[in-house]
Amino acid sequence: MSTPLKVLVVSVEVAPFAKVGGLADVAASLPKALRAQGHDARIMMPGYRMVIDDARYAAHSVGLPFSVTVNPWTEVPSQTYETAHDGVPVYLLSGTGQFDHVSRSEEIYSPGRDAYLFFAHGILAACEEIGWIPDVIHLNDWHTGLVAPVLRELGGAKWQNTATVYTIHNLAYQGDFGADTVEAAGLPTRLYNMHQMETFGGVNFLATGCKFSDQVNTVSPTYAREIQTDEFGCRQWGLMRDLAAQGRLRGILNGIDNDHWNPANDPFLPAHFTSTDLSGKATCKEALQRELDLPVEPRVPIVSVVSRLSNQKGFDLMIRAAYGMLDLPIQFVVLGVGDPWAAEQLRQLQSEWPDRVRFVERFDAPLAQRIYGGSDLFLMPSAFEPCGLGQLFALRYGTVPVVRSTGGLADTVFEPENGFVFQNRSARDFFTCLKRAVEAYVDQESFSAIVKRGMEADYGWDKSAAEYVVMYNDAIASRRVANVVGTR
Repeated sequence: MSTPLKVLVVSVEVAPFAKVGGLADVAASLPKALRAQGHDARIMMPGYRMVIDDARYAAHSVGLPFSVTVNPWTEVPSQTYETAHDGVPVYLLSGTGQFDHVSRSEEIYSPGRDAYLFFAHGILAACEEIGWIPDVIHLNDWHTGLVAPVLRELGGAKWQNTATVYTIHNLAYQGDFGADTVEAAGLPTRLYNMHQMETFGGVNFLATGCKFSDQVNTVSPTYAREIQTDEFGCRQWGLMRDLAAQGRLRGILNGIDNDHWNPANDPFLPAHFTSTDLSGKATCKEALQRELDLPVEPRVPIVSVVSRLSNQKGFDLMIRAAYGMLDLPIQFVVLGVGDPWAAEQLRQLQSEWPDRVRFVERFDAPLAQRIYGGSDLFLMPSAFEPCGLGQLFALRYGTVPVVRSTGGLADTVFEPENGFVFQNRSARDFFTCLKRAVEAYVDQESFSAIVKRGMEADYGWDKSAAEYVVMYNDAIASRRVANVVGTR
């Protein structure tokens, strides 16, 4: 095992405290895996009042109150709180007026630029108050992008040897703000140049985080290649190519927490099952049909989606192919919130096929797990998918994925081994792929073999966490060199 490292994982969403998407699952489960491998991994997230005031989490203040100086005209009274999840210490950085109004997960991205500028400065101040300086700060997505330049420019001697690693979970979300962001962040105006903080006439949090971090990664090998192209690069393909040429960009596949996502003991399932005894899955299917008031038909496959409603997730393809889909002998179940256009179309489908379609328009984690456990096929016809966790949860729960070959889907789902795959982003190709899957379902013996192969594959965190440790050590080595030669 490598030398134990002190790693601070920074994220604005962390399950179960605040969750909108897959980032929350990763931010919670990667530190747990790192600790299992002997590293001192901890989490820092914003101090949302909904978490601090929730008795379930028993958050308590740690260290003394302190002030965070964001810029010469902004000083924020602050306090750090501590809780834990699965044995991982979780720090909540609270600042007066910054995250106080967040009362539910759907609001966690509402604070805006200045709250994230406070967060960037406050992370360092909180660690100093606690008396714990990490070897590596692991930043996640655009909201944390200003941490790296703040550390490098303003951290001082205490932070000289701390390396920064930046993970892009979705390049489409970048955090674009005005040029005044440099001064608002309390940073020197000399940084406003194309090589450091200027991007297309403003300040882009994601690009800044990438430029100032010692190592950058995204969440699957295929997506790391895709974002170096004009099609998937979201205006940043040139930067991604530069990072790759410098040896500072790699792809590490996300894992899932196999303790939490386990159909053998999931408390939200009405029955449990394993790859060697699938009888409980039939019980889960019947229970799901009854819960959603669908006809109980054991031989009709449930085709499900658990997702944010957006065209990125392929809802445009699903809706265009809907009439063909519903000519197939299936029941179609969707759980999610998002694009009003997609929601309206799904409500219309349910009204036309009340015995075949169920659309549940809400965020409901327990129901999501029952859908994974009770479905037969799981749809992810994504336009792009940095990694995707839905297909990994589905595989774990014996529900066969139907996916487009992109990003992490291309790295995890393979036809005919564990799922069904199409290439071109068209409703026709999606429908043809789904039709293959439904036809395969008829032969239960061969379909069960696909199910079992998916369940028996290991998509846990052990291998990926070890790859992160390699990247952390590379970042530390780069930081030592940079300190010697006086760069970045």
